[in-house]
Amino acid sequence: MNAGMLAAQLVAAGLDSGELQRKTSLFGAVLSAFNLFTGNAPDAAQWVPGRLEVFGTHTDYAGGRTLVAALPRGFAFAGRRRADGHIRVLDATSGESLTIEPAGPQSRSSNWRRYVEVVAARLARNFPGAPLGGDVVFASDLPRAAGMSSSSVLMVGVASTLVRLSDVRGHAEWQANITTPVDEAGYYACIENGRTFRGLIGDAGVGTHGGSEDHAAMVCGAPGMLSAFAFVPMRPLESVRLPAEWAFAVAASGVAAEKTGAALNSYNRLSEGASVLLDLWNRSSQTPAECLATALVSTPEAIDRLRSILKSTPVAGWTASALENRLQHFVSEDARVPAALRAFRDRDAGALESLGKGSQQDAEALIGNQIAETVDLARTGLACGAFATRSFGAGFGGSVWALVRVEHADAFTRRWLGAYGERHRHERAMAFTALPGPGLVELA
Repeated sequence: MNAGMLAAQLVAAGLDSGELQRKTSLFGAVLSAFNLFTGNAPDAAQWVPGRLEVFGTHTDYAGGRTLVAALPRGFAFAGRRRADGHIRVLDATSGESLTIEPAGPQSRSSNWRRYVEVVAARLARNFPGAPLGGDVVFASDLPRAAGMSSSSVLMVGVASTLVRLSDVRGHAEWQANITTPVDEAGYYACIENGRTFRGLIGDAGVGTHGGSEDHAAMVCGAPGMLSAFAFVPMRPLESVRLPAEWAFAVAASGVAAEKTGAALNSYNRLSEGASVLLDLWNRSSQTPAECLATALVSTPEAIDRLRSILKSTPVAGWTASALENRLQHFVSEDARVPAALRAFRDRDAGALESLGKGSQQDAEALIGNQIAETVDLARTGLACGAFATRSFGAGFGGSVWALVRVEHADAFTRRWLGAYGERHRHERAMAFTALPGPGLVELA
């Protein structure tokens, strides 16, 4: 196993060939650190990409639709089985490591270690007797806390590496509950948010009340494709190829889109708003709905009926106008997914410009998850020559995508980042061309 071979396999799986040198360096760092960490060569290596959210912000956990793709940036993992039942994980970049027993008490670690502990504990609970011990080393070329799901990628990568090393897929409980890649993506999402997945009992997760669009993209993404999913439960809807003459450029604002502290509360409040709307509906309905999306399509007048209910029913901690904004955002953003599919299929740049502007305006005005930097990035992208832009991810920091002609993509990213840097000084700001790549790839 060598870095060049792994990178070449990844390109053969559909990653943009322009990423070959970067991925060779990335896997080289992982393999070198693995040897120093363990004194051995790994048994397995794999790639898990970040997530590009094209449309569908804050819709998935309420059962709505989303349009996503796998980014060409992500995490490289290498792993080797351990016979003693311990799990040791090393960040090849920082040199930080963690050693745990999967079924043992959790230390409530901070930063990335906490995500690893949650993964290990959930796997041990759901698959008793599975030999989960292993050494895992990772490195990333994905901007962290930038709205591209770096924390979810880490959890999926650690989980899928341990699943592979310990042959959990051969476990009776796995085979009874997980039969497709979509199921696997849904289960990894439930590790993060703590929900039960079919017969696999949940727990507290990491504390975010999120959905599973990130995991759908990073497990089920396909090279060159944008994929639409609906949720609760997760199910694929339709995929469309990114026109060959177009490319995404992605710019990270340099402002961390954290899901901790005050940002966690802001993120979870948007999820809570969707839950409040569903509860209002179900309390007045003889046939309760499983999620907000199901409620809103149950009758032709469902949306107007819910608006009437929320105006006449006080809810502690919420104003009627705040709930109306949350409802309007969900309805509008959910509807953009099929419209965007048509626009990409028809190569309709004007429609995508309008959809991007509408989505950006709604994020700013209706759910308030934008900051000055992401607002500026979206507007600056259009001024620099993109035909559509939009912020993406949970918000409160993060990134923006722009659609440009492929031959102009590299020059555009430099111009865009330069224009942004004249207004905002953030050392972590960066931009890159992002052609949709493959989802999770088991390389060796």
